Amino acid sequence: MRRTLIAITGLAAGTTALVVLKGGPGAGQATAGDLPVALAPVAPGGSPAPGGPTPTASGGGTPSAAPSTSAKPGAKPSADRTPATRTSTRARTTPAAPKTTTKAPKPTTRTVTGPTVTYRYGSLRVQITLSGSRIVDATGLDMPVGGQEGQRADDVQARYSGSSGEVVAKQSANLNTVSGATYTSTAYKQSLQSALDKA
Repeated sequence: MRRTLIAITGLAAGTTALVVLKGGPGAGQATAGDLPVALAPVAPGGSPAPGGPTPTASGGGTPSAAPSTSAKPGAKPSADRTPATRTSTRARTTPAAPKTTTKAPKPTTRTVTGPTVTYRYGSLRVQITLSGSRIVDATGLDMPVGGQEGQRADDVQARYSGSSGEVVAKQSANLNTVSGATYTSTAYKQSLQSALDKA
């Protein structure tokens, strides 16, 4: 009787061990890894149990895991999209200053008269007209008229005076002496130089 009991107990233990071995993970029995995510055991905190399936990018027949509840909200807008940055990079348009079309002032025209110079055949003085600093005209005043003195004065006047005379051409009192009218020429140049000094 004892032997029979021991034999039955041994047989029951062997059968149980055989059933347990056949029912292992490799024998086709469903495991937590083969279960859908919805049926997989869930660990505290909402994430699948450590033994549960790991979602993969390739799929493989298992549904992708639900989004993690620990995902952070979207990143803050970048600095270049803030209103302050937009306004600083935006070109500021300032109203253009009104254009003033000021023409260059025209040179002022003025006349300068030299002192009266007395010489051997009479007396004379020279008046010059200037535009800015340039001589544009010259003339002898109070020069002798008639006779040889008048003739010499006319020769000097013709050579030196006028807008096309030697005074305008040379812009100085460094003039050539008129032949036959040396005294008149010298007096003319002296008055002219004084006028230029005053100008």
